[in-house]
Amino acid sequence: MVEPPRPTWLAEQMWLDPYPDAMLEGLADSAPGPEASYETGEALGLAFTAGLQHLPPRQRTALVLREVLGFRTAEVAEMLETSEASVKGALQRARATLDARLPVGDRELVPLPGSVRERELVGRFIAAVEQGDTPGLIALLTDDAWLTMPPQPYEYRGGEAIARFIARERGDRRGANLRLVSTRANGQPAFGCYLPDPHAPIVRAYAMMVLTLREDRVSAVTWFGERSLFAHFGLPRTLPE
Repeated sequence: MVEPPRPTWLAEQMWLDPYPDAMLEGLADSAPGPEASYETGEALGLAFTAGLQHLPPRQRTALVLREVLGFRTAEVAEMLETSEASVKGALQRARATLDARLPVGDRELVPLPGSVRERELVGRFIAAVEQGDTPGLIALLTDDAWLTMPPQPYEYRGGEAIARFIARERGDRRGANLRLVSTRANGQPAFGCYLPDPHAPIVRAYAMMVLTLREDRVSAVTWFGERSLFAHFGLPRTLPE
């Protein structure tokens, strides 16, 4: 068995599985219209950008469950096996960190979901991964980018470390490039990653990636190796090669 490259950090094992955007419709607002939809999309982007990069796991989880997915404080406390007071404290600290890290004047740094900026960046990311273009991939990552791979505690920081991990998944173990199929999770660009079958002209479900974007670069990559997630996103287990 091939071991993963040496991680930058070992993190606490607490995470949220990727959640299909199609299942988020109607959760965060009851008022119809484009303004409500925009605010929902903005809240998702800001919450996950801050959560993946700056928040401790428990604050990150409480913030997403309460303010993005709309669960009540009591429900969040039950999920996290803690008290409502603890959840409120975690939310207060998470909001303070979010406000400090992402002032109102800088919110335009996060590309809007479905915007031309987002589509162009996602297209370049797909091309770099599928073509095995390591320098191109590194160029798309921020200097402080993180890759996490829940439920494993491994974390990789910086373009070179992340590129080494993806290269190991792409070719070092299998001798074949990944094939990416676009979807969306947690209000962010995501991909079903497929691996060519050496014995048949098909590709098989291998892992999922979720991206966090900042300006015109990728600031975080979350890698999920659980293949059962594909069904939640309506992605097939196999595709023609």
